[in-house]
Amino acid sequence: MKTRILEPAANAHHSPLLIKNLLLSGQRYYPEREIVYSDISRYNYLCLNERIARLANVLTDAGISPGDTVAVLDWDSHRYLEAYFAVPMIGAVLHHVNVRLSPEQIIYTMNHAEDDLVLVHDDFLPLIEQVAGSLQTVRGYIQLTDAEAPATGLKVVGEYEALLAAASTDYQFPDFDENSIATTFYTTGTTGNPKGVYFSHRQLVLHTLAMAPALGSMDSVPMLRSDDVYMPMTPMFHVHAWGVPYVATMLGVKQVYPGRYEPNKLVQLYQREGVTFSHGVPTVLQMVLGCEAAKTADLKGWNMLTGGAAPTQALSDEMASRGINFVTAYGMSETCPLLTMVNLDEEARQLPAEQQTGARIKTGIPVPMVDLRIVDLAGNPVAHDGEAVGEIVTRAPWLTQGYFKEPEKSEELWAGGWLHTGDVASIDPNHVVQIKDRIKDVIKTGGEWISTIELENLISKHEAVVEVAVVGIPDERWDERPLAMIVPVEGVELDLAQIQQHLQQFVDQGEIAKWAVPERIVLVEALPKTSVGKIDKKVIRTLV
Repeated sequence: MKTRILEPAANAHHSPLLIKNLLLSGQRYYPEREIVYSDISRYNYLCLNERIARLANVLTDAGISPGDTVAVLDWDSHRYLEAYFAVPMIGAVLHHVNVRLSPEQIIYTMNHAEDDLVLVHDDFLPLIEQVAGSLQTVRGYIQLTDAEAPATGLKVVGEYEALLAAASTDYQFPDFDENSIATTFYTTGTTGNPKGVYFSHRQLVLHTLAMAPALGSMDSVPMLRSDDVYMPMTPMFHVHAWGVPYVATMLGVKQVYPGRYEPNKLVQLYQREGVTFSHGVPTVLQMVLGCEAAKTADLKGWNMLTGGAAPTQALSDEMASRGINFVTAYGMSETCPLLTMVNLDEEARQLPAEQQTGARIKTGIPVPMVDLRIVDLAGNPVAHDGEAVGEIVTRAPWLTQGYFKEPEKSEELWAGGWLHTGDVASIDPNHVVQIKDRIKDVIKTGGEWISTIELENLISKHEAVVEVAVVGIPDERWDERPLAMIVPVEGVELDLAQIQQHLQQFVDQGEIAKWAVPERIVLVEALPKTSVGKIDKKVIRTLV
């Protein structure tokens, strides 16, 4: 298309969308606001900017050049936040290593990402010492320590704090192409090796600029504004902690990084530091609500964003009863991640809190700049009636453009020019999306589909159920039948007949068909979880 383009002034500056620009505002608005690391460290935004410059000098002195890759293995900390900025701002790529992967998978991801330098917390030294001989491109290590650095046989450049203390606070971060890759991490699937997902400076800046109003500008559900206190409960290695640290830093809010996730400690930090906003997957929220410290803590007013999986009605009811202001958001590793977020209309806001949960646990409305559609097998949009289902496909300025060194899988991801999520959903006349299931998880029985998410939600309403996961198991007559793996309340007896009787009421009400009621349940002490805290249905299928 031919459009009108004007010639710029000879000296006009083209400002690329770079991560360094997200650092400009926080120190201007609230220079004395704190960055807190557990009970170990605290400093203000002026110091944060200085430390980022020091880290940039340390990395440069260690031989890191534009295009090189720096890996991080750390708990959620101020150091990780500094790496979020310093590494990409010198033109290098930040590799968020998933510390919960197996040693074999860590070897694969670090070699595949072509890591040059590794920042490693002392807790992960034994792991890295175990795999170091198999790492093909790593040239050196920097130790991250919370106490006294232990001795190691690794080729160590130095200890993080000592290196920063000796480095200059002056670093002139250059301009460069905004399409330069800033970050990479690996997402695990049902088969094969983890897949490398990558994001550019432009994508991360645009994601930040869209997430900020989604979290704070809508009067219906304000989550994060400039006077809030932020503490993540999603690992910083998992999709940039959902991108929120970039938003928080741009706004200049007080940030609290808890280190290793321990439920009682999270509650204690919430109380001590005045935390007002957090985010996490339902399994983590369940652990926090169930810990000893939470039993006596006043949680009223804690803003909570949940995602990664649909929260059950039981968890939602518990959060509402404790006064937690929660909403659901949706995205995936490949989408940076934000795609949708709940936005309560005026009618829903007028309801008592316990009656709002149904609206709060929906998948939500596409956030600004997201083009999202629900399409059938032929790629045609389904009706906006809240009933018709299809796959979620999407376009937005921040979606990964492919998988690193995986051209065939990249083309599959972007078939037809839309990113395919693999999620089955409906959409109603008000643009509210509701995920029904993952394509790979939906149960096909006798020619009908059963939503595992819907069945899990109904089973979770039983008072003796703590957690539940539903999977399809092979059946000679019906192709597949549902099986429920359940964690019961400690000390309470639970059997199949009780679950079937509980579900019969929903059959009678027309919420589910009678063939959705499972003939098998398995009682366990805990459900298998993935490295980011989601229920691992792949493992469950192997156990049953």
